[in-house]
Amino acid sequence: MIEQVAIAFEHKDYQTAAKLLKQLQKESPDNPWVQFYLGRLHEVSGKRQNAEKIYRQLLRDTTNTKIVALARQGLQRIQEMELEERQRAISQAKSEPNNTELGVLVLEPLSNELKTEASRKFAQIMQLDPYTARLLMPSRGWRLYRTGQVGELKFYGKQLQQAGIPCFWATIAQIQQIQVYQVKHFQESSPQATIVCRNDTNQLGSLTFDWSEVTARVVGLLPIFEQVVDVDPYHKLEWKTQTQDYAQFCDLHIPGRRCILRFYDNGYEFQQGLEIIPQASQNTIRINWNNLSSWINQQLPQVKIWSDFTSFADTTLDQTEMLSHIKSHINLFRREQSNWDSAFHLYSGLVFVKSFVDQ
Repeated sequence: MIEQVAIAFEHKDYQTAAKLLKQLQKESPDNPWVQFYLGRLHEVSGKRQNAEKIYRQLLRDTTNTKIVALARQGLQRIQEMELEERQRAISQAKSEPNNTELGVLVLEPLSNELKTEASRKFAQIMQLDPYTARLLMPSRGWRLYRTGQVGELKFYGKQLQQAGIPCFWATIAQIQQIQVYQVKHFQESSPQATIVCRNDTNQLGSLTFDWSEVTARVVGLLPIFEQVVDVDPYHKLEWKTQTQDYAQFCDLHIPGRRCILRFYDNGYEFQQGLEIIPQASQNTIRINWNNLSSWINQQLPQVKIWSDFTSFADTTLDQTEMLSHIKSHINLFRREQSNWDSAFHLYSGLVFVKSFVDQ
């Protein structure tokens, strides 16, 4: 009867093959040839997952070299079909308007209990081995996973979301469209807040807003690098770049106005405008900044604080090409350009853009 099944497959008479296999499954369910042709039937019926499962089981359990070779060929056919479909879907996604824009795909954290199953699905979707997939999935904070044309990133992102893997994507253009105001000091705080600030063209002005308009607060430390003289293992002097200090940044997001209010410790005029910090002139910048942060906390007790910038930066700093497209809106004095500045603006911008996605 197995020969009859083989002949039916040769003639593409799948209806006859299905009837014969139904009978054979009752008579010899463990026969590897019955299992193989059952896999073939699933394959030609479009039930690839069922076919793949049978082929893999045959590779594990069967010693018959011919069946092993046929099972391998079956797996290869399935992989080639999936790859072809994937490439076709990606090409279609890229061809849609605006989908050629540069973008980023960001993975969101997952608890360790969910990681085992999620990493298996992640590996399957992204064509990775399970061990690598698990390492790539974050437990805390965001991971910048991939950059490229947003059409392709959206294609993968939707598949990941359907598999229960939290992620999102955004275009660099969306982040560039956000207005950033450099805050110099507060003029008023009640009933509305008024800040004195500079815009992109360095014009000085003021902006009045309700505290209720602020939907997020992003904080981060940006390293300040200096050239220092060090002694190498051979007792020779050499110049090295080292982190000498950190600049503290705080962004307040006002999505209703498509803008970010950006504060930083050396840019805030503690002795001007509204007296928030008594004896500001006698304090260190660090004390003044901590007092300002505490005061902002009191004004915004319900607003979420995003503070995982450093872990996000670890996954982002080597993306020099992508970061070069991002204007940082950060005016730190640097002897050399640093990816840290654009990485912080990217992080804050992604928080901003994601707030619209989640609404």
